[in-house]
Amino acid sequence: MPMREQAERHDAEPITNRTENDMKVAIVGASGAVGQEFLRVLDERHFPIDELLLFGSQRSAGTKYTFRGKEIEVKLLQHNDDFKDVDIAFTSAGGGTSKDFAETITKHGAVMIDNSSAFRMDSDVPLVVPECNASDALDRPRNIIANPNCTTIMMVVALQALENLSHIRRIHVASYQAASGAGAAAMAELYEQYRQVLAGEKATVDKFAYQLAFNVIPQIDVFTDNGYTKEEMKMFNETKKIMHTDADCSAMCVRVPSLRCHSEAIWAETERPVSVEEFREAVRNGNGLRLQDDPGKKEYPMPLFLEGCDDVYVGRIRKDLTNPNGLTFWLVSDQIKKGAALNAVQIAEWLIENDPRFSN
Repeated sequence: MPMREQAERHDAEPITNRTENDMKVAIVGASGAVGQEFLRVLDERHFPIDELLLFGSQRSAGTKYTFRGKEIEVKLLQHNDDFKDVDIAFTSAGGGTSKDFAETITKHGAVMIDNSSAFRMDSDVPLVVPECNASDALDRPRNIIANPNCTTIMMVVALQALENLSHIRRIHVASYQAASGAGAAAMAELYEQYRQVLAGEKATVDKFAYQLAFNVIPQIDVFTDNGYTKEEMKMFNETKKIMHTDADCSAMCVRVPSLRCHSEAIWAETERPVSVEEFREAVRNGNGLRLQDDPGKKEYPMPLFLEGCDDVYVGRIRKDLTNPNGLTFWLVSDQIKKGAALNAVQIAEWLIENDPRFSN
């Protein structure tokens, strides 16, 4: 069976004890890559929606999208009462827009699940990955829940399975991040760069610091004073907040010339030695995880085969040769899906089942 077919059969199941026609939902940034993924994920998981509102910038306002057989026009995002009676608003239009419109979106009681970095480290905004800390979503004084960075999401889903076996003391991670992490225009630029290079032309460079085709770039986001990039510091800070842990995370984030799905190599030290088979079993039984680890058959996760899949795929599990309490392993996940839209929708699903405001 081809890997892609096998992977698709293992996607996480949506919750099913719900009925349609009982919720008003909004998507802010509907025309972007994550906004479009929201539409797909909400549909495929049969999310209960009575009315769906789409919002966007001046550029995308007026665009029409079909959702469950109904054509919906993107409305211009404005400071007005358009969010009155909205139950849940998924926002993915950039940090500046999220900050500017947060009060407008939430003032009538809508829960804003925000995909930007605007509120992630605010003490009064929960940062949630449902497999790790779903109940944090109940404590939201500003009615805002933050969706973590994509690289953090996929890592902590796997780390939670290990944490359940033994407390994690420290983490080292190297990420290998696809062009899609920089948006649809970045994916188009990578295609164009390959075409240009193969045609003997000079490569166009706009979305990345350097030519990405036939290259890797050891920089994602801007550098901070300590020599780490903002992307790397997100993994340090967000991991602590999500997992409620004292473990430090040292990251190296690298842009690679693949189109979609991020990969990570992780080294984790636990308080007691955890065997390879213990962790394999934890992954087999873990929430949001799939084990793909048979080196003898050359079976391990690869981004080429996992686009559109829900789960975080784990392979290459082995003992760390430098540390008796260490394990090292490899992850791949679709960062637009689980790393953005799906995680946010799973937060909303959890609220529907567990928050008294939504559950009947």
